[in-house]
Amino acid sequence: MLEISDRGRTWLLTGPTVGYAVHLTEDDELIHLHWGARITLADAEALAARPDPAYRPFESQLDGREEYPVEGGPRFVRPALSVRTEERRGTEWHFDGYEVDEGAEGAEGAEGAEGEGGELRLRFRDDGLTVTLHYRMRHDVLERRVTLANDGPDVELLRADSATWTLPQREGWRLHQLHGAWAAESLLTSAPLTYGDKVIGSRRGHTGHQHLPWVALDTDATEERGEVYGCALGWSGSWRIAVAHLPDARVQINGGAGYDDSGLLRLAAGESWTTPVFAGLWSDEGFGGASRAWHAYQRAYVIPDADRDRPVLFNSWEASYFDISEQQQAALARRAAAIGIELFVVDDGWFGARTSDRAGLGDWTPNTDRFPGGLKPLADQVHALGMQFGIWVEPEMVNPDSDLYRAHPDWVQFQPGRARTEFRNQLVLNLAREDVQEYLWERLDTLLSSAPIDYVKWDFNRCFTDAGWPGEPYPQRLWVDHVSALYALLDRLREAHPGVAFESCSGGGGRIDLGIMSRTDQVWTSDNTDPLDRLAIQHGFSQLHPARVMAAWVTDSPNTQLNGRASSLRFRFVSAMAGVLGVGGDLTEWSEEELTEAAEWVDLYKEIRPVVQRGDLYRLRPPGGGLSAVQYVRGDEAVVLAWLQSQSYGNPAPALRLRGLDPTASYECRDTGEVHRGAVLLHHGLATGLRGDLDAKVIRLRRI
Repeated sequence: MLEISDRGRTWLLTGPTVGYAVHLTEDDELIHLHWGARITLADAEALAARPDPAYRPFESQLDGREEYPVEGGPRFVRPALSVRTEERRGTEWHFDGYEVDEGAEGAEGAEGAEGEGGELRLRFRDDGLTVTLHYRMRHDVLERRVTLANDGPDVELLRADSATWTLPQREGWRLHQLHGAWAAESLLTSAPLTYGDKVIGSRRGHTGHQHLPWVALDTDATEERGEVYGCALGWSGSWRIAVAHLPDARVQINGGAGYDDSGLLRLAAGESWTTPVFAGLWSDEGFGGASRAWHAYQRAYVIPDADRDRPVLFNSWEASYFDISEQQQAALARRAAAIGIELFVVDDGWFGARTSDRAGLGDWTPNTDRFPGGLKPLADQVHALGMQFGIWVEPEMVNPDSDLYRAHPDWVQFQPGRARTEFRNQLVLNLAREDVQEYLWERLDTLLSSAPIDYVKWDFNRCFTDAGWPGEPYPQRLWVDHVSALYALLDRLREAHPGVAFESCSGGGGRIDLGIMSRTDQVWTSDNTDPLDRLAIQHGFSQLHPARVMAAWVTDSPNTQLNGRASSLRFRFVSAMAGVLGVGGDLTEWSEEELTEAAEWVDLYKEIRPVVQRGDLYRLRPPGGGLSAVQYVRGDEAVVLAWLQSQSYGNPAPALRLRGLDPTASYECRDTGEVHRGAVLLHHGLATGLRGDLDAKVIRLRRI
């Protein structure tokens, strides 16, 4: 809901539990008033009427209060907006009006729900530059972004953050973030927020394995109680989030595209650019409540077709690597179908001269030695087995040993006179070029039209290093334009092939954010499929993103790809069943007993899938030794997944107090027949069957 004061200078946006208010002073300064529990418009106007803070030498009265700090004038905080022309640098803006667009689409293209109050747009001008601040409340998540439009001389955008979030004056702030590396993504870490700036981000051209673009702050919250503030950026290129603890105990959070302040884009007369969304959430139900609110928001407004459950897939990579053929893949498909797989995916190695990672990238036509009739005969066999058919691609990359590179060596990112850095024997195509965009569209559209393909795993296996564009007057624009072109290509392919689902992958979880998630149906969480390591990765991932998009595989034991650890099929399946279940092991090496057991786990997952993928998540115990568990609740059903990482002194698994159930209702444990009240302390069901190290269990409850 959006409310506006009689004078049109105070704006209040409210969600089911949250309120957000800003005010325009008589000097045309936009001041932040409130972000937290719901308030009335009268409350907001009372906050606006408070006197300005007292003058202090060497301090600005705007710092810490301004809604969107710009560079220039009496300001010393990190600016959200920094621009320059040939004549000067900085901004001296004036209010130019506001509007409310009731029918505006959100940043991710979803139509607003009835009663949301439309999108608020506050417009400011500085000579020929118009700066429009966008606000839209979706549930309890506020989406913010900025449009910069130029109708004067050229303007260079050195920095253009999507938003600045201002938190209340409090002591004892704690900062929570998701950090990591390849095969160790999304690890949750927390620390006291000290005075000064804390900066996270990516300079790599993609979201990165090192940080997810999310932060959360609190002073005393627990998993289910207390106030939590969170922010998440929807951008799949280089990015930066800066958290500033100011001298007066206020906290401001800037976030947007690009890492450095050396230039994003140059706008000529008539050109404009809209930043990605930087979404914010407040919850008074602790970190668990904040996560459930983020999940609900993404299922409602970000993830395509989120009301449709994702199928159980088999991926052929670890079973065949580059040594594949139509006959071999068909044999794997028969085994996959026999255990209940619903989607069969041919990974790398099906195209061009792709017999290793040294050749073939860029040549998106089937290898005629391996697939003489193209992909259609195999796809038809897979469909005849009752499964969907998918393939792996990496369109943004090229091998120097490829027909594409030999024909167009100028199509890659490179600096003239410098060596072209190769990672994984590949270079990055300059997707900012229109000819590259059209080539990829033609190749991928032809590919998806040549066979009944239902699913595409879209990979991105290296970072930007030589991000040059010889001959381009403003070459640094490729950092932004590459991402914009990627989004446009995915949008175009989805429109032309509406039956095809897409997965985002980047050597595991190197490109996971709200921007790519709005164009893909699921994401590859990590190349690390060790079921014990995955518990911590999935725990961190769940702080922001829902199980509906979190792909997780059961692979072979021991885990020869990473650590050599052996684990039971039971533990591997229950670990992977916390998200979108997949199988990636070599089924030709599994025994008949293992295949029979796998089929039973797949059947069980299909039964609980609607609750896991679309239910509310409660993290009952975090990973880290001993027992860990998560619970999903949807309607009258609940599912508990529990993992005993180690057992000491023969003690049974400890009790779990379930959450999210009706405390006045009775629930039947479908595995034991026991009946419990809603505030159930689950003990006997856990203690039965959980023994030793690396054991796991699924518990199903239904309201009776």
